[in-house]
Amino acid sequence: MKIRKNTKYIVLSLLILTVICVILLVVYNNNITKISAMEELPNYTEIKGNYDVKELKYEKQPHLGNRDAKVNVIEYADFKCPACKKWKDANWERFKNEFIDTGKVQLFFINYAFIDRDSILAASAGEAIAKQDNSKFWEYYEKLYDHQGDETKIWATQDFILDFVKSNINNIDYALFEKDLKEHKYMLDVKEDYKTAGHYGVNGTPQFMVNGVLLPDSSYEALATAIENQLSGTSF
Repeated sequence: MKIRKNTKYIVLSLLILTVICVILLVVYNNNITKISAMEELPNYTEIKGNYDVKELKYEKQPHLGNRDAKVNVIEYADFKCPACKKWKDANWERFKNEFIDTGKVQLFFINYAFIDRDSILAASAGEAIAKQDNSKFWEYYEKLYDHQGDETKIWATQDFILDFVKSNINNIDYALFEKDLKEHKYMLDVKEDYKTAGHYGVNGTPQFMVNGVLLPDSSYEALATAIENQLSGTSF
């Protein structure tokens, strides 16, 4: 009887040890995967190069609308920002119908990628697409918000973005896009956007600037009022 009890104890111990080893292996592999993903996501201190924050560079930004419009609007946003997605879902079509399609406004997009490292990667992907085709950037803008992940998690990884663009953004040079993304070609542009936005007082997203003036309120009503005031010649 004693031998049988010892045998059962040994078998049970081996099973427990095996389970523990499997759990540790899974955790290890997950950590290695996370580390590998993070290595693809440099932070701003790791992005080197010269940039200038002394003026707004409209000509470098994705744009939408009449180039001769009386009012220029800048949207500062982070693709990981839930409030940005909420604003897009609630107001984007209305804003296009009332102000862009009517020729009243030209809209510009400037990255304020501040939530996490994958915010920077998502922003650089947008830059890469915009450099190929400005109109395709706005497809990326709409569809990426539609596929937005959890703000608290690293979801906009290199693999995710490559798969997302391949599946959702047609008629671009995908091989060039993949090369630009993997080589971090437009990361410095994203850093310049971020630093420039901060220079002009941006401290969160979404925020809007109308003819060079940053609005304290990101509501649709505040933006529409500021635009109408500019159209009528009224000061802010």
